Amino acid sequence: MDLNARDIMQTSVITVTPETPLIDVHRLFTEDEITGAPVVDDQDRLVGVISTVDLIRAVGTEHESVAAEPTYFRDQLPYGTPDWGTWPENFQDRLGEIRVEDAMTEGAITVAPDAPVSEVARTMRERRIHRVLVVEGSALVGVITAFDLVALLEKK
Repeated sequence: MDLNARDIMQTSVITVTPETPLIDVHRLFTEDEITGAPVVDDQDRLVGVISTVDLIRAVGTEHESVAAEPTYFRDQLPYGTPDWGTWPENFQDRLGEIRVEDAMTEGAITVAPDAPVSEVARTMRERRIHRVLVVEGSALVGVITAFDLVALLEKK
């Protein structure tokens, strides 16, 4: 029997909105032990995806926009560590103002519920992603992660 996306997808999908603060996304990822989430608008239409990589990139970008010139020689070295004492006092407050829409990847890699599992796996490998969203029309109906595919191998 050939399996399709609907056979292995998770239907209980944790989503966020474009207006969700990144601080809340970080908390959500930590508490639910996930590394990404679909971003949906107020009509539950899929508009993008946010991942831990996006969070790290946003923090780095924000830090670079407010960081002072390096004071120490070690900061000039390729593998030097940052001097955390030079971060602005209001840096955490500034992070609280960044929203998902500022850091998310617009659009998302999707498959239909009837897509064969082999197509799902190939899409994830070729696009170098850890999750693919399952949509029917414009409605998000599920998610398949790399762990779901590994679980299939474990059953064989």
